[in-house]
Amino acid sequence: MDDGKPVDIFYLDFAKAFDKVPRKRLVKKMTAKGLEPAVVRWIENWLTGRTQHVNIQGEKSESCDVDSGVPQGTVLGPTLFSIYIDDLEVTIEARKLDVKVVKFADDTKGGKAVTSTEDRDKLQQALDCLCEWADSWGMSFNLSKCKIMHVGLHNPQYEYFMNGTKLGTTEEERDIGVLVTQNLKPSAQCSQAAGRAMSVLGQLRRNFHYRDRHIFLKLYKQYVRPYLEFSSPAWSPWLQGDKDVLEKVQEKALKMISGLKGTTYEEKCAELGLKTLEERRGGQDMALVHKFLTEQTGTDLFRLTAAQNRARTRQAAGEHGLSVQYARTDPRKYSFAVRTVEDWNRLPEEVKSSRNGEEFRNKLKKL
Repeated sequence: MDDGKPVDIFYLDFAKAFDKVPRKRLVKKMTAKGLEPAVVRWIENWLTGRTQHVNIQGEKSESCDVDSGVPQGTVLGPTLFSIYIDDLEVTIEARKLDVKVVKFADDTKGGKAVTSTEDRDKLQQALDCLCEWADSWGMSFNLSKCKIMHVGLHNPQYEYFMNGTKLGTTEEERDIGVLVTQNLKPSAQCSQAAGRAMSVLGQLRRNFHYRDRHIFLKLYKQYVRPYLEFSSPAWSPWLQGDKDVLEKVQEKALKMISGLKGTTYEEKCAELGLKTLEERRGGQDMALVHKFLTEQTGTDLFRLTAAQNRARTRQAAGEHGLSVQYARTDPRKYSFAVRTVEDWNRLPEEVKSSRNGEEFRNKLKKL
């Protein structure tokens, strides 16, 4: 999108994902992955011999055997499902269709820039490959919930099909808890997060008539603020209106606390030793950058460190500096990997070189 190309993204939904996994095939895949035989046998025993029944108003049905699937709500469930669908996109890669597919448990999405009918055909072939995989491995897609999102100006709005069924289009989609829209702006996510936080704040207001600063602040931090900060590095707002939507929730919470001397929002934050949400998002950004670089998992995200790129700018100087990336559009300019670079480079070298996350956060607080 930043290059001015339209992009089509597909969001897929497996039908009864966890319940349909064939256990014998799962065992074969675990063995092929190199899991130790004893571990495979233990998991196989854990999966077999399960029964289920229906209980309605105290009336219980007869139990029946559960012959397939992995239990939902368990620690191993998502991991076993991920093992089973791990080779979902193998055929796509083998055919070199240039379609990126990413998975998280039973959430699957993929996309491709579509500047021609040839690109559209490749994306359609990728969807066909996914359908073939599902048919071969005893799985199926819930086609009514599989959607296409057309992103970018002048998008040709191509149609796509799975097993002969035309896929519906969507203007916004929940992507692992974050609301993504066609324009890639976080406004909808900010509004939704603020709405949920306000709802919980209203419940606290109705149930706590005397709001002691220590108790109510703990309640706010535990039950309200997480809604405002969930995965914020992925959607941190840049428009002042979106920032204000979030900040007003914390401002309202502080107004509900009894006995504060400050009159303005900033004075109340200082009195309680509380940072604004915007300041906290900045700190979370820096902590995540440090984690990526320390664990060496973000070199592709940041296009290697400045030292490796031989950057000669003063700001990117130093062993832990990052190369500045340039962007044409706001969604790219304010995306995590771009917006964080200059703030990171301004940090003292002794902070950036922290050995672990805790040390980094402690040093960051002292700045």
